[in-house]
Amino acid sequence: MPPLVVFAGFLGGLAVVRWAYRTALQVNQELEEARLTRAAQAARSHDIPTLRQDPVTGAYRPG
Repeated sequence: MPPLVVFAGFLGGLAVVRWAYRTALQVNQELEEARLTRAAQAARSHDIPTLRQDPVTGAYRPG
């Protein structure tokens, strides 16, 4: 009987690890989507300044 209990515990442990892995992947995907959405909104609203080259010095400046 003890080998059966060990085997059942092993299968249960595998199920928990599989569930945790899938949950972590889902959470990371949702966070990535939120990050991309926020970056796209910021780019559309011009919150992120673009760099333009100064013709005199050649340096890049926001503007």
